[in-house]
Amino acid sequence: MLVLGVDPGTLHLGWGVVSREGNRLQHVAHGVIHLPAADALSRRLFGIADALAEVIRAQAPEVAAVETLFFHKDAQAAAKLGHARGVVLLCLERAGVQIAEYAPARVKRTVVGSGRAEKLQVAQMVRAVLALPKAPPSDAADALALAITHLRLGTLVATLPQRPTGTERDRVLRLIRSGGRRRR
Repeated sequence: MLVLGVDPGTLHLGWGVVSREGNRLQHVAHGVIHLPAADALSRRLFGIADALAEVIRAQAPEVAAVETLFFHKDAQAAAKLGHARGVVLLCLERAGVQIAEYAPARVKRTVVGSGRAEKLQVAQMVRAVLALPKAPPSDAADALALAITHLRLGTLVATLPQRPTGTERDRVLRLIRSGGRRRR
């Protein structure tokens, strides 16, 4: 399975592609789409669409994992991030790529073990999990973390029986939502 992680942003949009071969996660590619701060928002959104469409075409992912919106102290920044997410979702839908969305805290819990992990911790853990020679830039690391999260959680949920008897599927879903921590 080939998963594209996308960390939306209107100035720096991170992307990363990870594959799964058996139980092993394999780094495929990553990068950051840099957009000029001096450009109007509409121009940057156009740039996101063009550049991301090229990444999707070149990498041909089966699934994309995108960060969900989170509440931001700055309403204007949150709105701009929402615009970038909208462009990302549109590009993925147009390309026929299945979309999964994960909250930032969920990604941090899955990759680092703590929903309050710092960006540097995420980047270092991504480097370790994917056996990279050095940590990727933070936007790309976040995108790779999204792909890792989907490969660890999303594929697990997809393999669960769709018509549960109520016990096993619910237990596994509770475990996933808790970040892997079991209640005692």
